[in-house]
Amino acid sequence: MIITNNIAKSNLHDYANKNNKISRDIRDGKLFKIVTGLYETDPNTPGYLLAGSICGPSYISFEYALSYYGLIPERVSIITCATFGKKKAKKFETSFGVFTYRDVPALAYPEEIILVEENNYTYQIATKEKALCDKLYTLKPLKNYKNLETMLFSDLRIDSEEFWKLDTQKIERLSTFYHSTNIQLLAKYMRRKHE
Repeated sequence: MIITNNIAKSNLHDYANKNNKISRDIRDGKLFKIVTGLYETDPNTPGYLLAGSICGPSYISFEYALSYYGLIPERVSIITCATFGKKKAKKFETSFGVFTYRDVPALAYPEEIILVEENNYTYQIATKEKALCDKLYTLKPLKNYKNLETMLFSDLRIDSEEFWKLDTQKIERLSTFYHSTNIQLLAKYMRRKHE
């Protein structure tokens, strides 16, 4: 269970020095520090369940989500998340894993996010289509379909069979929220292939 500093202190009304008690609980293995002011009661909690609490609002996306959906072959250990309005990328190295957060456009942010409940935790993750759009948004502009194919299938190593199962209409709709050459190119590429 995730516990904030305030919750931890409110549970310690019998203690004069609440910070000392929290420090003792950490030392005794009753609480496990995630980041400053945030603790977990179970040291075996998978990192992705904690991602939204470390820096929010955020949802899991980019490489971690692409790997989760089987779109890329690599197992991704860094939990990559999307935020908006933070202005700069953030990175947290914790005992629960490494977490990175980077902005996507505010208009695109709320689209195509799934809320997942697991073992009394909830987390948000991008759909397959959104995770791919988020990733392409972070890359330098591509000039043509050939560049796009190289980026998708050679550089990112996207599974072509899984790629063609993506929902073209979702990609079309998402392309209107990013103002990104890459995502507009992706939408046109998918539309052309399906015609």
